[in-house]
Amino acid sequence: MSPLALSVLDAAPVWEGQSAAEALRNTVALAQSAERIGCARFWVTEHHNVPALACAATAVVATAVAGATARIRVGAGGVLLPNHAPLAVAEQYGALAALHPGRVDLGLGRAAGTDPLAARLLRRGGSVPEHDDFPDQIAELAGYFAPRAAVGDAVVAMPAHEQSPPLWLLGSSPGSARLAGRLGLPYAFAHQLAPQLTEVALATYREAFVPSGELKAPYAIVSLIAICGESDAEARELAAPYLLSKLSMGSGNRPLAFPSAESARARVLTSEERTTQEEWIGTQLRGGPETVRRRLAELVARSGADELMAFTLIPDHAARVRSYELLAEAVAEVAGLAASGAAGGAAGGAAGGAGA
Repeated sequence: MSPLALSVLDAAPVWEGQSAAEALRNTVALAQSAERIGCARFWVTEHHNVPALACAATAVVATAVAGATARIRVGAGGVLLPNHAPLAVAEQYGALAALHPGRVDLGLGRAAGTDPLAARLLRRGGSVPEHDDFPDQIAELAGYFAPRAAVGDAVVAMPAHEQSPPLWLLGSSPGSARLAGRLGLPYAFAHQLAPQLTEVALATYREAFVPSGELKAPYAIVSLIAICGESDAEARELAAPYLLSKLSMGSGNRPLAFPSAESARARVLTSEERTTQEEWIGTQLRGGPETVRRRLAELVARSGADELMAFTLIPDHAARVRSYELLAEAVAEVAGLAASGAAGGAAGGAAGGAGA
């Protein structure tokens, strides 16, 4: 893996005029393109009762992606544990890891990923615990992956005890970062949800990190929205449909699909709406190659991210793939500059030592 790896986050977005089945097929096709580009991993999110996202059955989608690719790591970004029994998660991802050994990641989140009604239905009417039982759920899940795993009356999650995919903790706050550090797990921070907390969260993670059997040194992913075009102007056009959907969701609407490029072009924005869009996308990555390289280098320098996980929402599939290709080129250049800088620093230090 390069000094700065690039990975993909996907949610099977459904665009106007498109079916959920088409969205899922595009997700699989995107994973194949990501593998060709050289991305490190491809994760699928979990959302329920969101008509514009066809990723509710995360394990099923991840299985399809793994079966259609050969090398890229595949997994959940992530499984939202409040919605699932840890035993069921261990069985599902243990089977996926057995079918695709050495290629499966299991990201874990504490959010519900849905509305209160759907959350209750997912839990079969179970109430929300009065205390935060997320750490307990992680411990139970990890136990099923241990050799000869047993919980209670010798419950074994077949075949999880034979295959243990790396566990990742996902979050968007210093609290989740601290928990990941204390557990000695790799951490993925959702910059697209809380960009103002990225730097403090990653610093908190590193400060709290305790080496474990899973990980000897801290390792952090920063996930974010990334939309790259051949120029800044093209990137603005490519991002317009997604940014229009952000306005809709921000007003409390739940669209049945993301707007098309045609709908975005037809919408006349007020100055206030345009300002809102620009303020938000300004925290993410949008632009042509030069702009993206500069913004990416700044983000990596501030956060110290080991890996970038891009979530790219563009209606046209070919343009979406091209966006990832351009981003991969930018990441490679930023990683190369970082590597040459580190080598130069080491050489300078050696020369100084020799002179002394």
